[in-house]
Amino acid sequence: MKVATLNPTEHFLRDVRSGLSQKQKTLPCKYLYDERGSQLFDQICELDEYYVTSTELSIMEANTASIAAQIDTEVMLVEYGSGSSLKTRILLDSLLEPRAYVPIDISEEHLIKTSVELQKAYPSLQVLPVVADFTNSFQLPKCEPPASHVAIYFPGSTIGNFTPENAGKLLDNMSQMLGDQGGLLIGIDLQKKVSVLEAAYNDSANVTADFNLNLLNRINNELNGDFDLEHFEHRAIYNQTDHRIEISIVSLKDQVVSISGERFHFTTGEEILTEYSHKYTIDGFAEFAAEYGFTLHKSWTDEKEYLGVLHLVLE
Repeated sequence: MKVATLNPTEHFLRDVRSGLSQKQKTLPCKYLYDERGSQLFDQICELDEYYVTSTELSIMEANTASIAAQIDTEVMLVEYGSGSSLKTRILLDSLLEPRAYVPIDISEEHLIKTSVELQKAYPSLQVLPVVADFTNSFQLPKCEPPASHVAIYFPGSTIGNFTPENAGKLLDNMSQMLGDQGGLLIGIDLQKKVSVLEAAYNDSANVTADFNLNLLNRINNELNGDFDLEHFEHRAIYNQTDHRIEISIVSLKDQVVSISGERFHFTTGEEILTEYSHKYTIDGFAEFAAEYGFTLHKSWTDEKEYLGVLHLVLE
């Protein structure tokens, strides 16, 4: 029996309708990354206030030999949410005889463009892009000759965008994909001063605001929506109890928005939650990952201890 499946637009519409029908309106953060959203996120990564990318790059550059040694030789390197793969180049330059690089991303145009550029830069490496939502199951491509093992690379502290429950599900999925010999190299954002955290998500150039509000543009363009962006604004605040940045889009007045013929009511000050960004300690994350079979093997951080890069193995 053939099972009917939804196409990407139908999935998008279903998720938008479901999220905006909740008491606390939400929109899944994965939909922030269309082509325009991915471009804006690349711009965010270059901002002075957004310390995450530059700090993680510095950690990778200072410790690249040690990190590569943990991953070992003849690996298939699988990167979740690859984006522009900037940090990946540092890693690929240090790996010994990597078999293949598999970037996973939901934004097809951005992924293909980056993969073509990487293939040119690394002609002897098999670059095997996969367009997928990595929160769901997907099939790894095969490479020839076969890799000795699989390693997952998950940089950028993206794990912080997930609730603890969903982060746990993702770690569980990763452990099943890796098998006995695999390892996980992951970036986590560490707890720090609130002023530093909030500045990173409320940059003076308003690029993060444009990135967040672009989701409404995407709904307008792809789902026949009629959001008026002049009547919504970006907001990002730090929740000190749950150790997370909470990012939302706020309605500036009472209004009604139509999406594919369905009407949604917004009151003044009502928020659409679009993203969390949880902040961890290294020991705390190691304890959390241990629930899903991972053991912290080695970790690296910067002088300010803003960010951590962790290598976790299955034992």
